[in-house]
Amino acid sequence: MLTHISVRGAREHNLKDVSLDLPRDKLIVITGLSGSGKSSLAFDTIYAEGQRRYVESLSAYARQFLELMQKPDVDHIEGLSPAISIEQKTTSRNPRSTVATVTEIYDYMRLLWARVGIPYSPATGLPISAQTVSQMVDRVMALPEGTRALLVAPVVRGRKGEYKKELALWQKDGFQRVRIDGTVYEIDEAPALDKKYKHDIEIVVDRLVIRAPEPGDDSNGLATRLAQSFETALKLAEGLAYVDVMDSPDSVRPEPVEGRDAGEASGARASTGSARTGGMKGLVLPEGISERITFSEKFACPVSGFTIAEIEPRLFSFNAPQGACPACDGLGEKLYFNPELVVPNENLSIKQGAVVPWAKSNPPSPYYMQVLSSLAREYDFDLATPWKDLSEEDRDTILHGTRGRAVTLKFMDGRKSYEVKKPFEGVIGNLDRRMLQTESAWMREELAKYQSSRPCEVCDGARLKPEARAVKIAGEDISMSTRRAVGPALKFFREMPEHLNEQQNQIAERILKEIVERLGFLDNVGLDYLNLDRTSGTLSGGESQRIRLASQIGSGLSGVLYVLDEPSIGLHQRDNDRLLVTLRRLRDLGNTVIVVEHDEDAIRTADHIVDMGPGAGVHGGAIVAEGSLADILANEDSLTGDYLSGRRSVPLPARRRTGNGKQITVKGARANNLKDVSASIPIGTFTCITGVSGSGKSTFTIDTLFASASRTLNGARIQAGHHEKIEGLQHLDKVIDIDQSPIGRTPRSNPATYTGAFTQIRDWFAGLPESQARGYKPGRFSFNVKGGRCEACSGDGLIKIEMHFLPDVYVTCDVCHGQRYNRETLEVTFKGKSIADVLDMTCEDAVEFFKAVPGIRDKMAMLVEVGLGYVKVGQQATTLSGGEAQRVKLAKELSRRATGNTLYILDEPTTGLHFEDVRKLLEVLHALVEQGNTVVVIEHNLEVIKTADWLIDLGPEGGDKGGEIVAVGTPEDVVQVERSYTGRYLKPLLGGANVVSAAPVKAAGKRKVAAKKAKAMAE
Repeated sequence: MLTHISVRGAREHNLKDVSLDLPRDKLIVITGLSGSGKSSLAFDTIYAEGQRRYVESLSAYARQFLELMQKPDVDHIEGLSPAISIEQKTTSRNPRSTVATVTEIYDYMRLLWARVGIPYSPATGLPISAQTVSQMVDRVMALPEGTRALLVAPVVRGRKGEYKKELALWQKDGFQRVRIDGTVYEIDEAPALDKKYKHDIEIVVDRLVIRAPEPGDDSNGLATRLAQSFETALKLAEGLAYVDVMDSPDSVRPEPVEGRDAGEASGARASTGSARTGGMKGLVLPEGISERITFSEKFACPVSGFTIAEIEPRLFSFNAPQGACPACDGLGEKLYFNPELVVPNENLSIKQGAVVPWAKSNPPSPYYMQVLSSLAREYDFDLATPWKDLSEEDRDTILHGTRGRAVTLKFMDGRKSYEVKKPFEGVIGNLDRRMLQTESAWMREELAKYQSSRPCEVCDGARLKPEARAVKIAGEDISMSTRRAVGPALKFFREMPEHLNEQQNQIAERILKEIVERLGFLDNVGLDYLNLDRTSGTLSGGESQRIRLASQIGSGLSGVLYVLDEPSIGLHQRDNDRLLVTLRRLRDLGNTVIVVEHDEDAIRTADHIVDMGPGAGVHGGAIVAEGSLADILANEDSLTGDYLSGRRSVPLPARRRTGNGKQITVKGARANNLKDVSASIPIGTFTCITGVSGSGKSTFTIDTLFASASRTLNGARIQAGHHEKIEGLQHLDKVIDIDQSPIGRTPRSNPATYTGAFTQIRDWFAGLPESQARGYKPGRFSFNVKGGRCEACSGDGLIKIEMHFLPDVYVTCDVCHGQRYNRETLEVTFKGKSIADVLDMTCEDAVEFFKAVPGIRDKMAMLVEVGLGYVKVGQQATTLSGGEAQRVKLAKELSRRATGNTLYILDEPTTGLHFEDVRKLLEVLHALVEQGNTVVVIEHNLEVIKTADWLIDLGPEGGDKGGEIVAVGTPEDVVQVERSYTGRYLKPLLGGANVVSAAPVKAAGKRKVAAKKAKAMAE
């Protein structure tokens, strides 16, 4: 039996011929400095080989549909299992993808509502009851006399196929006509159907004209005939029938009873109901029909006529036409032109450009100003008046138009003037019309800058048709249940059997078990605050990763190799404990769990630890220490061991800054789960926003503070979260948000291009004597344009060879040998190095190489200062992690001329950072504050929090139970607040002292001793 995963000779990326044995069925943590080779070992070597071997065991046909991994540069690996990677990358950005759909919880919910749900009438609020055939006939006979109609049986509804045999069978049964995809045909003239497309086929059972009974005629022949026809139609279409009222008197020519489309009815038993759906918004009726009345033998409201044709799982799917709200197509929201974005600065007048879309039209158009001048004359207002001082009526007229009232508009065409009298459509009406009419992608993108989204007014954000929302369990429709967070939803579904009868419980038992299990997994990984209807595109990388982790636990697999990339990202220390329980459970199922992680608790929990180093990039790629926690702690060569043992620590500051006496105050923040929050941030301090996961940190800091400050200081066109006001922004000159989004989405983007250093490098090479002698300009040294680049590979350095069912092969260009430039460009050198050699240098080598060129040297030095000295100058942006991208952005901002009045906002800057990297980063951030700037950081890392001057702790819980200020003040103040989870975990790091200027190592040591005692007690 294999007991170890044996890796021999791993050389992927910066790995230096690494060999090691990892125990199977254990929790293994790979740690080390950023860039030391952790991901290269875990993902690019072990996972890649495990996944590649599994996929290669499949057929050639199956492999062409799967993404194959490249074979890693390793001698051999033994003891591998099929591998599953759970990385930080976010899930689908599709707005139709939600937490419930990603986890498959919604699939089970749809099945539950379809099988156990009870339809209720929107009119009466009572359960919908069935109707008889007689009631259906009475409903049709009540139509106005002379009404011409078709009675059709919808035998095929939105299904693919050719239906040749079925058409022949229906003709054999005596039916003469069918309506296919909206067009009526004689059956023997029906067109051939494409089996790749969905079709709707309706058999024309009867054609009729409503007539009153003749005087003295006790038996209504039409009613009898209609009853027979209904029975036939219901039998054909599984209980469904449509009566289509025609909009033309000549549309239907009734035939004698003996010549009607249906033969004698077979007397099928049926109970029916009806719904008038003609004119319903979004319903597309076949041509020539003014109204469609739906009859169903299943569900109908006798008062309003509301009908549900069928209750199947697809009725509750907002991704299917059968269930999606017709007004918003199942998205739950609509885009609209937001007046706040159209007029972002109310202090400006129209002449100064308050109406941004018209003031900044490209090219500038005098037409818009002439329209507004005409409007000002007509309504007697001044274009020089600030927007906020205009009357409400005038602002409404400018934005929304004259609503049909004609106004005189005066225009100048050269030297001639002319007048036009017509209604004014308004700025927003103009934008709406242009968005609908334009075919230009660029124009759509420009106009979209002024749009926001709001819930659909028809479904109120529920995404579903009224029919789906009429079906309820325990008084709730399915959309009401998806608006719950995971925690409350778990309680609701656990208690649901109490609201069901015995038969319903028998049906629902297995479905509820699956739903409760999946919700339980999400709860266990600290995601109890996420709403089930939250779109997956709004989730952080850590949240997406933990959702996939919960799904894997739910699968119950054993003997699998799981590789995870920092699952603790975005987790408070309190929630981290639950995550570690989950990882141990995954291991106990019989799986090998490899985690790339920096979190101290995760490292201490691991069965086996691999510490990579000793440095980063070219200085890393080796195993510094390996074994149990005790082995790591005892190894003095291990930086990780130094920090875990207390030999090293992030020092506590000698003093807490109090700022310059001014402050930024957010008042009445109410976005998302914030509960009328007000808090102040001292200007000139290092402030941390803390709290458990989902407590409202990002909403407060990014959605409210940054968005509002960006609108005020930077003139940005973004909408801030709901709040009363923000005071103190006049003391700042700009705000900068440094997030973890990629610095570029193509391989042609790199740290040099992003920071602006590449422009200076090209200018430098263009200024060399050899370049000037040849007449080379800076563009010659760009690999993005023709001239100096290698045209064989278009400056990529690689050529892609498509291999059908094998993975695509990227081969080094045989012309430039991967250097991206042609031979003539590479002949220009500085200190013996060509432009390609410079791009292949690490940033720290570039600092020494360009020490005589301050512009380039300083930008490279700043990258080194934020801990990216190991990154190559021309490293592809797509290969950088989120944390590395964030630090490249930080380096770019640090290289700018400092004003001392800037507000910097960072969202978890310690993502992907080792203890030593955190220490370096803190030096940089505190240096920014020393220059007079204000730094606000959303953070869970206690090493960062303990160095802060000011803390704002949100909570006490996540989701609906969060959104409050739990504690505000210095770290010493926060640890005194009993309600603060942050304070509880922070207390050991402060050593209980109020003045923290001495013995930081001892304080760290105390925490390690306390942790050891706690672990011993737990064991």
